[in-house]
Amino acid sequence: MEWVNETLVREFVFLSFSSLAGLQRVLFVVFLLLYLFTLGTNAVIISTIVLDRALHTPMYFFLAILSCTEICYTFVIVPKMLIDLLAQKKTISFLGCAIQMFTFLFLGCSHSFLLAAMGYDRYVAICNPLRYTVLMGHGMCVGLVAAAYACGFTVAQIITPLVFHLPFHSSNQLHHFFCDISPVLQVASHHTHFNQIVIFILCPLVLVIPLLLILVSYVHIISSILQFPSTLSRNKAFSTCASHLIVVTVHYGCASFIYLRPKSNYSSSQDALISISYTILTPLFNPMIYSLRNKEFKSAFHRVIGRKLSLSQH
Repeated sequence: MEWVNETLVREFVFLSFSSLAGLQRVLFVVFLLLYLFTLGTNAVIISTIVLDRALHTPMYFFLAILSCTEICYTFVIVPKMLIDLLAQKKTISFLGCAIQMFTFLFLGCSHSFLLAAMGYDRYVAICNPLRYTVLMGHGMCVGLVAAAYACGFTVAQIITPLVFHLPFHSSNQLHHFFCDISPVLQVASHHTHFNQIVIFILCPLVLVIPLLLILVSYVHIISSILQFPSTLSRNKAFSTCASHLIVVTVHYGCASFIYLRPKSNYSSSQDALISISYTILTPLFNPMIYSLRNKEFKSAFHRVIGRKLSLSQH
């Protein structure tokens, strides 16, 4: 990466928690506990899906992939943030910042497209139940996941070089706790029109396209559910979609606030607060939403625990 050597800035300094000096150790403990709980619950979801054959269905395949993505997604940001909460100087190298942004964009964008793939899965399950096993075979599921990651990788591969090719000569102080797009752009010496156009068109598109796909899926889902003859079958169909809809609402609510509002409304303090919600709280709530509200998953979890206990007794 030749462009690393072309800038006068060799490292960035995070300032997000500098005004909370007295609370940083308390925040460290709180965020560490939340992070460990997030890792634990996602690990439980993945292991239960892998170990119980009843959950070897497309819906749970996508859920396991989503949990893996969230583990990696939080690992990119939270451990560094925890270290900085205890450190006097909260810095990251120029190359480290670029790598963090690339990985964050890759996993974050892939997460959006995975939610779209899960919406399509619910559409096929409800609107074409007789052809579900054919339409959502193993090849289709793997293909949708590969397409989601390919889209995320492509977006990260375009945006990250555009941001870090900009000159950074004056300030290296980021009013944030990780290398997100807006805080880094704020400290660039100047912006080219081409870079600005590409970045501020591509970011909304990455959110809008998966959201439109999800909305199209749910328009068909709702129209099909309303035609069901009994209230019981309608309620059952809606309940299978409820967890996905809650996660989509939280994910797009936070992301839209950060990436879809006008640049003139940029607020570093608001962005940092919202970023904490989608880097720590959202990955914490997602496995709870999918597992605690799901009787099928809870039954599978109890079966796995029962088998493990019986094996340990023998």
